[in-house]
Amino acid sequence: MAYSTIYEAAGGAPAIRDLVERFYPKVQEHPLLAPLFPEDITPVMEKQYQFLSQFFGGPTLYSDEHGHPMMRGRHLRFPITEERAEAWLDCMRRALAETSLPEDLQALMLERLSGPAHHFVNS
Repeated sequence: MAYSTIYEAAGGAPAIRDLVERFYPKVQEHPLLAPLFPEDITPVMEKQYQFLSQFFGGPTLYSDEHGHPMMRGRHLRFPITEERAEAWLDCMRRALAETSLPEDLQALMLERLSGPAHHFVNS
């Protein structure tokens, strides 16, 4: 079966929601990442769900609610180092590995996220 977007290939909204729900507990447990996030992670998870949906070719949920993503600018107030970018990607890699998504799709998703993760480095 051919898909036109990563979002569709992954399974749409349920798959992206599942990924976000697997990802954030890892972030909250990570010693480098946890201090950057609020105790109530729920609003962050919702924004991540909206962003990833849009980023992977699904509906423009993030832009519809929050305007243009401008993700680097939105992350400037946080000290993001190369080490933190790699930690974030590792949490995402581990979350993807827990899904039933095919390995080649997991690799593609992680590759697509690697660019932005390193683009946010500001410290």
